[in-house]
Parts: sequence; structure tokens; C-alpha cells
Amino acid sequence: MFTIIARRVVVFVKGDDGPTSVEYAIMLALIITVCVVSVKYLGTTVSSKYSDPVLTTALGSGS
Repeated sequence: MFTIIARRVVVFVKGDDGPTSVEYAIMLALIITVCVVSVKYLGTTVSSKYSDPVLTTALGSGS
């Protein structure tokens, strides 16, 4: 059982698919990092804009 898995791993790494998969994984990790940082930054900026008392009064969202 283990030898079958080991052979498949060796074939995968030796083939062209191994390095390509690693490149895609690195790109995906970078994209996810940029998205998380952007959402975190924009989330606090947008939140502070909508919690501005002048804006909430002007929009009529008070009680």
C-alpha cells in the first residue's frame, strides 16, 4: 500500500505536473493574502465612513 503511494508521489514530482502545481499553489496563496489584506483594510475604512454621525443623520437612519 505504502509503496504504491510512494511510486505515485515520485511520478508526480518527476513529471511536469508537480512544479506546475507548486506554482499554482504559490500564486493562490499570494492572491488569497492580497484579498484578505484588502478586505481587512477596506472593511475598517468603509465601517468608519458609515459610522460617521453626520452621515447617519443625513441618511435618516436614526431612530
